[in-house]
Amino acid sequence: MILSIVKYGHPALRKPGARIETVTPEIRQLAADMIETMHAAQGVGLAAQQVGQALQMCVIDVREAKDRPSWVEKDGVRIDVASIMPLVLINPRLELEGDRETGPEGCLSFPEVFADITRPAVVSVQATNEHGKPIAFRCGGLLSRAIQHEYDHLRGVLFIDRMSGETKHQLRSTLDELQASTQAELKGAKVKVMA
Repeated sequence: MILSIVKYGHPALRKPGARIETVTPEIRQLAADMIETMHAAQGVGLAAQQVGQALQMCVIDVREAKDRPSWVEKDGVRIDVASIMPLVLINPRLELEGDRETGPEGCLSFPEVFADITRPAVVSVQATNEHGKPIAFRCGGLLSRAIQHEYDHLRGVLFIDRMSGETKHQLRSTLDELQASTQAELKGAKVKVMA
């Protein structure tokens, strides 16, 4: 089922996610719905906060991003990135390494907003998958960037928080309009529910 993606200004985006203690059928269904939603929106990642759920879970699929390659290592051996996609990360823990790289990012909760963001080039990940099994790998390229972006969401951090002051200033009117539009929708929804 395709879920609604909340936009900037929705309080769920600033809510740190609760740890998932047990991978239940409901969590597995949410993960499947998030993957379907991410693909429908042509995104490479989606966090639970972006569908209004304050949980420590995100989904990622970088297979369609041919112009921005990724690499993955498991136990020190390079493997095919496609072999682990789509990726469900529950309660992820990251270890950031490598030089910092600047690259373009967008976010499904910020339609048509893009900016260069600086992040470490490589990340080691430990998490649980949708089957409740532990997974661990090291990666770089777009996959590393996408994982760091989604991990930020799980902590209530948005990519605008990592923009330079100059970029944020240039985008100020766009961000203000988006936030106001979202808050007006939320206010309207509350009025309808109460009536």
